[in-house]
Amino acid sequence: MGLNEYITGLKSFKGFAGDIVSHRTFDAQPAAWASPDIFPCFKNDLSPLLAGVGIKHLYTHQARAISLILDRCHTVIATPTASGKSLVYNLPVMDALISDPSAHALYLFPLKALARDQLDTVNKMLAKTGAVFSEPLTAGVYDGDITGYQKTKIRNHPPNILLSNPEMLHLAMLAHHHLWASFFGNLKYIVVDEVHTYRGVMGSNMAWVFRRLLRICRFYGSDPCFIFCSATIANPGQLASELTGLPVTVVDEQGAPCGKKDILMMKGLEGAAQTAITLIHAAVYRNLATIVYTQSRKITELIALWAGQRAKTMADKICAYRAGFLPEERREIEQKLANGELLCVVSTSALELGIDIGNLDLCILVGYPGTMMSTWQRAGRVGRGGNDSAMILIAHEDALDQYFINHPDIFFTMPPETARINPENPQILDRHLDCAAAELSLDADDPMLRPPVVQERVQALGRQGRLLLSRDGNTWFSPRKRPHREVSLRGSGHTIPIFKEETRQSLGEIDRHRSYFETHEGAVYLHRGQTFVVTLFDHLKGVVRAKEEKVSYYTRARSSKNTEIISVEKTCQVKGTRVGFGKLKIREQVTGYEMKSVSGQKSLGIVPLDLPELIYETQGLWIEIPDWIRQRVEMKFLHFMGGIHALEHAAIGMMPLLVMTDRNDLGGISMPFHPQLETAVVFVYDGVPGGLGLTLQAFENAEILMKRTYEAIRDCTCQTGCPACVHSPKCGSGNRPIDKDAAKQILQMLLEQKTGQRESAFVQASGPPLFSDIAVLKKEIHEKKTGVISPKRYAVLDIETRRSAKQVGGWHKAERMGVSCAVLYDSLENDFLVYYQEDMEKLVERLRQMDLVIGFNIIRFDYKVLSGLSRFDFHNLPTLDMLTTVHERLGYRLSLEHLAGQTLGLEKSADGLLALKWWQEGRLDLIVDYCTQDVRVTHELYTYGRDNGFLLFKNKAGHHVRIPVDWKLMSDLT
Repeated sequence: MGLNEYITGLKSFKGFAGDIVSHRTFDAQPAAWASPDIFPCFKNDLSPLLAGVGIKHLYTHQARAISLILDRCHTVIATPTASGKSLVYNLPVMDALISDPSAHALYLFPLKALARDQLDTVNKMLAKTGAVFSEPLTAGVYDGDITGYQKTKIRNHPPNILLSNPEMLHLAMLAHHHLWASFFGNLKYIVVDEVHTYRGVMGSNMAWVFRRLLRICRFYGSDPCFIFCSATIANPGQLASELTGLPVTVVDEQGAPCGKKDILMMKGLEGAAQTAITLIHAAVYRNLATIVYTQSRKITELIALWAGQRAKTMADKICAYRAGFLPEERREIEQKLANGELLCVVSTSALELGIDIGNLDLCILVGYPGTMMSTWQRAGRVGRGGNDSAMILIAHEDALDQYFINHPDIFFTMPPETARINPENPQILDRHLDCAAAELSLDADDPMLRPPVVQERVQALGRQGRLLLSRDGNTWFSPRKRPHREVSLRGSGHTIPIFKEETRQSLGEIDRHRSYFETHEGAVYLHRGQTFVVTLFDHLKGVVRAKEEKVSYYTRARSSKNTEIISVEKTCQVKGTRVGFGKLKIREQVTGYEMKSVSGQKSLGIVPLDLPELIYETQGLWIEIPDWIRQRVEMKFLHFMGGIHALEHAAIGMMPLLVMTDRNDLGGISMPFHPQLETAVVFVYDGVPGGLGLTLQAFENAEILMKRTYEAIRDCTCQTGCPACVHSPKCGSGNRPIDKDAAKQILQMLLEQKTGQRESAFVQASGPPLFSDIAVLKKEIHEKKTGVISPKRYAVLDIETRRSAKQVGGWHKAERMGVSCAVLYDSLENDFLVYYQEDMEKLVERLRQMDLVIGFNIIRFDYKVLSGLSRFDFHNLPTLDMLTTVHERLGYRLSLEHLAGQTLGLEKSADGLLALKWWQEGRLDLIVDYCTQDVRVTHELYTYGRDNGFLLFKNKAGHHVRIPVDWKLMSDLT
């Protein structure tokens, strides 16, 4: 009755008059039970186990999925929240473990809290197997919160069921697979819960984590069956298959019952946050267990803070919850919500997944979550066990929110979205190939290397020295033992910690890219209702410090950006314009931040910042705006730049109608003239280096995107533009300039123009790469920077000194060492020339004639010594320092003797200490012979690398491998 009274009171409340735009009731649905003829055929009698957890019957979807799993079919169960998916994977796993107690199962959850929550359920079921065995089957959690002792114990004696998360699989298990040999060798099932969360960056990373996992399993002789659990999305089978490279069967019918659910949509006339606070107070007053979802960490903290301040008697019943909280903080909140100590939790998406927080009555969405999948997933968090429930959507002043408020029928009939991943993202793929090679060397016949895109990236990594090819050319090795730490599965880069300035206590962490915009110096950072001002942002070391301070304002970063089209992959004609898709280079720089008052949103000023430019490559689409449209817009005295800027914002706002994303995953740039396209253009791009395939999906629906964008602008009732149509909450220029009317006119003209007209106004695409001259230009710039352009005449130089580093006071005083002799090989004369200290000017004159000077540690040593004997600036010579090249490739140095011995089978005739002894003895003849041999060895090493593209060395693991060198680019001696 409390829920019905709440809804009745809400609809009759005068303060919300005209605010509620839609109220629909979805009737309760009865259960669909599996008939005995389709009941799964377990190998063992599981009736005691089922009785122990109170299960008498299986739903139809449970029975079908379990039967598929028992037949060893990779299966994805895509049914709504609270439909009994955990039973689907637990029963087959228990059956397998009873038959083979040495078997193992791996349960993967995207959040640590989910794994710990599921452990209780698993242990209860395993306890029922104790009657069969003298020693019962075991389960355990392996995550970053357990002690080192516990981790060692689990590795040495892994439980039958191991519950973990993607990071632990990647960092601790695959990276150290030899410590898990028995576990991987007997792995029967891999359960992937909440697989719909493995999309975008994380999904693209997980596609390679799963491939690496399967590779390790094959190595130890196992062939596990995958079981996926998903929320309702359009392509669960495709997603699971793309994640693993395996065929996956889909079970998506719903057999579980559900209670009556009321769905209300509100305009949020008083502001979404203020409306939510009123709804919270009314719900807590009626003892309704409530969850409130917001779109950002900041608004999560603010709503919880304001709700508590305005009703102090309810303050201890309301709490914020978000990612970035410490593990112990999150678990305390979860427990209080489950046992009723808390009545309302205000959360980001962190509580969208299936953590047990008890039976909730009411879900309030402060803004549309960005996808229909998330909307119904969040709605499913209330009304568990067939109880009645309600969900209220409060619209933000956001383009997509307002679109649904104006078209509620579309909201209730929209199909679920397609989850997209992009495993071919080169930055992601490269990192995982490095990890895979570090785990097990990559042989030529390795299944992981079969796809052409993987072969292409392996070759590219080989040329960069990030993978090393064996002497025989059949096996690839990683140059590093543990590259795994450099891979962030959930973000575009590494995360960095945030500390309290006074105590160095951790306040959480933030993605490195986001840190430039949210934790720059002066930024206001919110944590559990407390405000902190960032006092230190060290982007080089990756550290943020903040001090607690009560302020009445918040901050928003201001930035500038530019883009370059690297290659055009696709183009299409849409009405009166052309739309393109391809690879872009984005340059973005945070130039300052704006302070805005919490009450009234008044700007309090802009503070400049001096931060480095962020440069990355990604995928994107662009809409060309022909010159004739610009002329017509300006003839009407409208602001053309403001118009295309408004079009950009509106298009990004409408993208989630077509793509499973939100505007924070996207970026945009509008330019009145783009030099490559020779016209005005609006770019929308994936906001992640390498791209995620989001804008590709939008490009394939470009006409729909443009029509929906036009409708959103046309139907908005504002006069000059607002967040419901053309304003963006993340605009780096503060939504200036913006001209809503100009944007509407531009889109109207584009969409009314017939296809094929005015094509002469466009630069004709010639296919990828469209701008081939860019590559030529880059090559010319590179050659000018290196000072090396196809040397016709080159020298190889080595010197011996009269004094040691110790004698002159250290290596940093090498200019005092003097020269006993210098030997130079002249490629034009094909001869070895000897110079003594008194011949330095002759040596300088000879060096001036060379197109290239080659040496081993020549820049840091030889030139340093020679600078003490001549005023000539040796560093202006076009130089190839072979030691520097090797160091840049490997990250560590190798000696000339090692490289010559492994590559050529040659040895040095002496060493530097012996040469110093000979100088003291006056044996110049021996020094010259020794120095000449060094030059000969260096020259042969150079020519070998030039002709073959690699040198050979023996790595720390004892493998004879190639190190790539690109000296051919600097040589043309034929």
